[in-house]
Parts: sequence; C-alpha cells; structure tokens
Amino acid sequence: MSDQAALAALRREYHDAICRSLLTRDAEYGHWSNADKSSPLSRALAESVANRMGAAVGTATASAQTKGANFAALTLRYLKASFALLDHLRPGAWQWTCAQGRAKTSRYLQYSHLGDVEEHLLQHTSMRANWGADYTVAPDVVVYRHQLHDSEIETSDAENPLLTPDIATHTDLRAQPHAVAQPVMHASISCKWTMRSDRAQNSRTEALNLIRARKGRVPHIVVVTFEPLPSRIGSIAFGTGDVDCTYHTALYELEAAVRERGDESAQELMQTMVEGRRLRDISDLPLDLAL
Repeated sequence: MSDQAALAALRREYHDAICRSLLTRDAEYGHWSNADKSSPLSRALAESVANRMGAAVGTATASAQTKGANFAALTLRYLKASFALLDHLRPGAWQWTCAQGRAKTSRYLQYSHLGDVEEHLLQHTSMRANWGADYTVAPDVVVYRHQLHDSEIETSDAENPLLTPDIATHTDLRAQPHAVAQPVMHASISCKWTMRSDRAQNSRTEALNLIRARKGRVPHIVVVTFEPLPSRIGSIAFGTGDVDCTYHTALYELEAAVRERGDESAQELMQTMVEGRRLRDISDLPLDLAL
C-alpha cells in the first residue's frame, strides 16, 4: 500500500471514529452536534458534511462535556499514526501526549524557566497581578522528543567523531553530560470541536504565550477544528503572527457542502482562507509537522 493510500485510509478511520463517538443529533431541534442551531447555514453545512462522512443517526455516545477531550484524543490518534508513516522524512523518537490541562508547557525545555516563575509566584502572591493567570498553557495535543546524549548523536565512525566536550555545548538537541534528557516541544495542537469567538481568542492567547515565553525555537503552533461555519473558522484562520495554520477535520467535505449550498459569501470566505494558505485539511497536518 502506498503512503498516499495509507494516509487516506487513516483519514477515513478518523472520520469513522468521529461519527461513531462524537457526532450526535440534537433531540429537540434535529441538528448535528457541531452545528449552531441558530444559524440555518451552519445547520445545513453540518448536515451535508455529516452525510459525506457517513454519519449515522443515534450512534454517537459522547456527552457535550466530554466532546472536547474526546475530539483531542481522536485527533492525536490519527496524527500519531499518520506521522509514523513519514519516519523516512522526519526520523526520531517522537512522543505524543494529550495534555488537556494536566501537563503545562513548563515541562518542556523551551519553557522550563516558567516552572521557576510559577514557584516564585506561589511564594510571592503580590506578584501574581503583574503576571496574570495565563503565562503558562496546557496545549490539547503536544508532539515532542527528548534531547539526545552524545552516544545517540555520534555516527559509527569512531575515528571521526562529530562532537567534543568543548563544541556545540549549548544546543537544545544535545543533553548535558550525566543529566536526564529533557523533552523538547515540536508542536502544540489546539483542538476545538467548534469555533466560537471565545475559543478562537483562547487559541490565539495560547499561541502568543508559546511564542513570547519560549527560550529557543518556536514549535509548530496549529489549531484543528470541526466547525462547519466558514465565518467562524475565519475567526482563527485569518491573520498571521500567532497560529501557523488552521486545519479542518473534513475540509474537502466542507468545501463540497459550501458549493452545494450555493452561498456566495461562504464560498468566497473558503476560497480566501484556502488559497491564502490559512486553512488546510487534517491530512495536510502530518506532512506539515514533518517540515
């Protein structure tokens, strides 16, 4: 099986899992659970996308309270399996975690200094007002790898070593001698089942904190959403300087739904976001992470 076919199969499995465990119909109004009941366009697009994905009525079991966490978990599973197919492009001992508030950025090398800040603020409560409460974040999904010890970096040519104790002593890739290798964040993935204005702002705040607070390289910072309404996708997709790009769980299906609906404004928004390289399909993300 070619990589292209394998990636398509994994995308299909991802969609099937979402249909089985997350997509539900509202018992009173009949719209799908990712739609805004007050918006006819949102309801129509969600209906069309669900049909194209093969959603069946009454099969999903997730509650509204658990949809966000479950969406992140399913997205992690898809991306991890897809990224593994690209090991020939991005080799390494890659690790994945669904943080969901349990592991803050201070555990990663670029942000380890924030742990000292947090400890200082706990001891000096009068300083908290100056820092605010959101200087550290807990991304939904994190991709990382550990620093490497010299034995892992060196080639098999013992007569021509790459490293000596007095060269390349400050690089993040190289673990300090006799020290535990620290995790280095490769990507932060914010997963939003739907995209309301407050959720878009939350993702932007997380992104800006990751950019401003790091010591070292900026990780990939992306958003994944299943929001059906183009205008709401645009609330996070438009603009530059914070999020690298926004990825839609079913972009091709949504594009077809927008064309089918014939809403010129929605079509123009979709075209602007896609052609402007601000919106991509979930299948693009594994390859973008390999950059």
